[in-house]
Amino acid sequence: MADDLQHDTSTSSHYIGDAFYQRLVTVLMDWQSDEAEIADAGIRDMCARLLAREARLLDQNRLDDWVAMYARECVYWVPATPNGGDPRREIAVSFDDRRRMEDRVFRLKNDFAWSQRPQSRTARIVSNVAVFTGPDADSLMVRSTFLTSEFQAGSKRVYTGWNGHWIRRADDGWEIVAKQVNLIDCDQNLRNPSIVI
Repeated sequence: MADDLQHDTSTSSHYIGDAFYQRLVTVLMDWQSDEAEIADAGIRDMCARLLAREARLLDQNRLDDWVAMYARECVYWVPATPNGGDPRREIAVSFDDRRRMEDRVFRLKNDFAWSQRPQSRTARIVSNVAVFTGPDADSLMVRSTFLTSEFQAGSKRVYTGWNGHWIRRADDGWEIVAKQVNLIDCDQNLRNPSIVI
């Protein structure tokens, strides 16, 4: 087995480099054309169920199960500029590789995660799911609109925008290679979004 397959993604970001960034930017740029949209209702339903499961796991605070939906080499990206761009040149609300996602889950489950005391309650709505051809034969691109309501310590907040998911066929179904969360107010003061948006 190759060294990169044996590498423990929880200890370092060995796969995040210029080639990874370039591939990410290439894949997430200009993928939502009418010509690339897949009209097959069965494929769209499968993708909608995948996104609904992700939302349900987050609402139920099943964070380990949520991370398990992602590929070993993945990224969760919340750009701080409208419609993303290039994470090498632009700031982000969040740009997490697999190691950082696992760190985030560990921190949120820890009794000392003060930003989550009391723990947030969330409700997510995912809609307007559209599926597009992916960069490879075994992958798809999925766009959806989302609305996430968070209630914590007597205060309610709402996050809304659209998600871009790059998913890939895996042995036991589909895995998420990249998720780009495009908030409509990404360039405004978001306070402390300690939840996974």
